[in-house]
Amino acid sequence: MLDLLYRVAAATPTPVVPTPTTPAPSSSLDFFSTIMWPFKWIVEAILVFWHWIFTSLGLPADAGLTWVLSIIGLVVVVRSALIPLFVRYIKSQRKMMEIAPEMRKVQEKYRGKKDELSREAMRRETMALYKKHGTTPVSSCLPMLVQMPILLGMFYTLSDVKKHAEWGVGGVGLLNKELTWQFYEAKLFGVAPLHTSLIEAVNQKPDGWEATVAILVILVILMIASQFITQLQIISKNLSPEAKTGQAYQMQRIMLYILPLAFIFSGVFFPLGVVLYWFTSNIWTMVQQFLVIRNLPTPGSEAAKAREERLARKGKALDASGKVVPMEKYQAEQQRLYEEAERAKAQAPKRQQPTGKQRAKKQAQKGKPTPPKNPNAGGGSQSGIRGPSSNQKNPGGGEGSGGQMPGGAQKPDGTK
Repeated sequence: MLDLLYRVAAATPTPVVPTPTTPAPSSSLDFFSTIMWPFKWIVEAILVFWHWIFTSLGLPADAGLTWVLSIIGLVVVVRSALIPLFVRYIKSQRKMMEIAPEMRKVQEKYRGKKDELSREAMRRETMALYKKHGTTPVSSCLPMLVQMPILLGMFYTLSDVKKHAEWGVGGVGLLNKELTWQFYEAKLFGVAPLHTSLIEAVNQKPDGWEATVAILVILVILMIASQFITQLQIISKNLSPEAKTGQAYQMQRIMLYILPLAFIFSGVFFPLGVVLYWFTSNIWTMVQQFLVIRNLPTPGSEAAKAREERLARKGKALDASGKVVPMEKYQAEQQRLYEEAERAKAQAPKRQQPTGKQRAKKQAQKGKPTPPKNPNAGGGSQSGIRGPSSNQKNPGGGEGSGGQMPGGAQKPDGTK
């Protein structure tokens, strides 16, 4: 395949190079260029491969449509290879947001404590929390860090087209000077050069610059809107109520509105080819994330509830392990779990209510009779027994006046 691509590149006629308007490419590799070299080589190989496919189908080699489709094919290949990392990133990010409320409790517990023992205890509890949920801050950032070299390779390959074309050189690999010149000559819709940025179109005002500016403005707006919708999908549908109370959620809401502002300024300086790549990549991310949220939602989130409703309409449900099962099997499992819980509850020892001193004393008094306080009172009452009421006759034969002595006993003559 590489031999074929080399032959296609060698068969391309040599162009007439214009006067350079950019600094000359460096002939030596610095540290950053050395690191990026293999990633740029891979990107160029994929881009040239798609260009060869579309030219083989009859599209012109220097047509804007040919190179736009090649950029889209480049995004599809690279992002398809990164799908496992993307899924891992979504899961890690979701776990970090889910443990945010528990993490906040740990931080509140040790707030204001500066001693070494408290800090060590806080670190131990934090690591235990990460271990319990199977995540770490590094694991949520690692997939994005792995993607960055490839994404930067795509960015610099497309950004260097103008410089390389004007100086009559090619890229680091299969994107030779002839193919670089064809990319330089390509125009979207026949009016907007792929190597031109919005700021260049406004300042230099080449032929048809108004159409170029309009196309770039529309694509920058679409790029920002797709980035906004992608972030909004996560924080609006795929977070549980507990996660929405954490600091990570608040930071994501802030970034939701800050990132579009950053893309406004950066989009002004991006070449049209880079803007197309970024917009296509955002569309891929948005669709991919929609499928992940729809089929692997966060438990307790709105997306999870919507999925349960969809399964219920189909007569299905999620069992305890998260697998989709028929509704009859789900109901049988729930009944079994309920019966097991009831048996465990019945077999569990009952918790005794703590008894206070006064209550224990009263219970002890109820357990044995108490002798009368006045042994000379014939009609006296014992502990817990009231004396005769006012309509009862006293032992002396007179009407009781209702007066009672302490302990419920009355005088023998019936008087107070």
